[in-house]
Order: sequence, then structure tokens, then C-alpha cells
Amino acid sequence: MNVLRPVLAGTAVLVTAQRRAEELAGALQRRGAEVTTASSLGVESHIDEAGLLAETRRLLADPPDVLVVTTGIGFRGWLDTAEASGVGHDLVEALGQTRIVARGPKARGALQAAGLTPDWVAESETSAEIVTLLLTEGVSGLHVAVQHHGAGDDGIESALQDAGATTTTLVVYRWGPPPDPEAVERSVRIATCGGFDAVVFTSAPGASAWFEVVERQDGLDALQHLVAARRLTLAAVGPVTADPLMTRGFRPLVPERSRLGALVRELIVHLGEDAAAIEVPDGQLRLHATTATLDHTILPVSPSGLAVLRLLAEKPGSVCTREQLLDVLPGDSRDPHTAEMAVARLRDAVGRSTIRTVVKRGYRLAVEEDT
Repeated sequence: MNVLRPVLAGTAVLVTAQRRAEELAGALQRRGAEVTTASSLGVESHIDEAGLLAETRRLLADPPDVLVVTTGIGFRGWLDTAEASGVGHDLVEALGQTRIVARGPKARGALQAAGLTPDWVAESETSAEIVTLLLTEGVSGLHVAVQHHGAGDDGIESALQDAGATTTTLVVYRWGPPPDPEAVERSVRIATCGGFDAVVFTSAPGASAWFEVVERQDGLDALQHLVAARRLTLAAVGPVTADPLMTRGFRPLVPERSRLGALVRELIVHLGEDAAAIEVPDGQLRLHATTATLDHTILPVSPSGLAVLRLLAEKPGSVCTREQLLDVLPGDSRDPHTAEMAVARLRDAVGRSTIRTVVKRGYRLAVEEDT
């Protein structure tokens, strides 16, 4: 039996997606992560289903010269609607005679699952690349059907119409307001206060919507500080999703392949297996947003204890004075006894061999070479 190691134990991850959020959260939770989901946008499915079916029947009677598929979920939703109305098989047969252009590997995968092969795939996953291709080849006099992604028309149809094409609009789902706006607001407050180890994005519109809340709360500087201090990781499923982050000066974690599974693997490696660890006498100590772990086992460390531990870990082996410890502890006490009690509780949680007393000077975090 293959047992997954809980290498993400102690990490707190925010998932901002709605589509496939449960799948993404489940994959991270199976490796030990604590996952919060706050969908920054909602998905309104099957907008005007009667209208979509009417357009589908018109395409069956007069198939387009070119079909542009912009999303895998949108194409699957279109087929589901057609199948529920008894024309799914007919639609696949008709599209088998049509030139198909796909926007990225997800759209290609949905087409292949239906037994269809795209003639061309925009590997950059941008609509602009599709427009450039079709305009270069020439579309005057052609009939082009466009299945739109959740953000609606992003200029494909207008550009093709200006070049002389006739277009048909296929809207299967559209981005809408978040299902729980307060959850999004709360997730931003937690993130800017350092409460997450990672924030994960799976769509460009969703990333833009989340950062609009960040900017409304004046939290951009706080996020930049956390990222620079390597206390927060921003992750995007692909380069298109990463673009709203990069325009704000961030360099998110992006897998080589724009796939949810690849994103999960990247997070497992980055936050778990390759996460910075301090070799202490009892094992590998890792500090996360709200916890500390020893060999991926969560330690019973309080928030104040974590603040002390974070200070000691800045320079493992170096001495921190009681005054320095008091600076990071909550409250305004300057009583050395307060620092001594905090360290005593921390020793009980972490291990006495890990936190060493330096007589008349203070405390330090023991490292492996001390043993």
C-alpha cells in the first residue's frame, strides 16, 4: 500500500478557485495541508441554455468553417447540454468536419476526450495568439464559431468580423460575483497578516479579482514583504493565470505544464519536500505561517512561541537576548521573567535539546553540529 507522506503538515494554503476547488484542496489535504477555500469569482453555468441549444442546432444545419474552443470546461459543458437534448452525437460528428483551433492544452484535452483532434493549439493559452493565426491565414468570407471562456468575449469575434468573417457566439459559462464575498475579504486579511504559506490561483480573472480586494484593503505592500521574506508563496496554474500577479511585481510559482496535477506537485515539492529546514538535534525543523514542524510532525507551539522560534531561527546558533525576545512577544512587558517563561513553554513544545540557554546572555537555537 502506497501511503502518502504528510510533507505539507503544518502548512496553510488558500485556494481562490471555484471550479475544481474541491479536487485541488483534496490533493493538498492528502499531503497534510490545512486548506481554506475562498472563491474570488463564481461561475454561472449554462447562461441562456435555450439560446445555446438554438445556436447549436443552427451549427448542425450549417457547420462553421472554423471552431475556436477557448476552455476545456466550456467545451465539455457545451457537449453536456447537447447530449441532454439528444444532439450530442450529431454535434461531435459535425465538428469532425470542421477546422478546430484550441486555446491551450486544457481545451485540447477536452476535444480529445470527445474524439476530436484540434488542427492547431495556442500553447501560450492566449486569445491573442489565436487571432494572430487566423488573421494571418485570412478569414474573409469564413464562418467562425467561438466558444467563449468565463470572462466573455476578449476581442476574438470583433477582430475576426473586422477581417470579414461571420461569427457565432457560444456562451456556456460566465464569471460572476464570488459566492461568499466576506470569505474573500477575510482571506485577504489573513494573507496580508501572514496567516497563509501559499495562495493558489487557477484563472487569470480569479487572480485579478482577488488582488482587487487586496488593493482595496491596501494590502499589496504587506504581501510583497511576506513574499520577499519567503514567508508566503503565490502559485498559479499557468502563465496566463500568472499574468495579473506579474503585472503587480510578483514572480509566482508556475509549473512547467499548465495542469492542476502539475501545480499540486510543484506545491508539494516547494512547500514540503524542498522547504527550508533547520537541522536541529532532534530532526528537521520547519517554520510555517502558523505552525512549526519537526520532520513534518506539527509541534504544539503557541503563536507567541512561534514568534520567539522565528526570531531564534533567523540566525540558527546565534544568541538572542531576553530583550530581543520581549520585542517580539505580545504585550509591552519588559520583565525578563516574561521571556524566560515563554522560552520554558517553547522548550516543552519543541524539545529542550533544541533551545539552549547561554548563561547571562540569552538563548539560541541549537543546530545539528552542536551534538
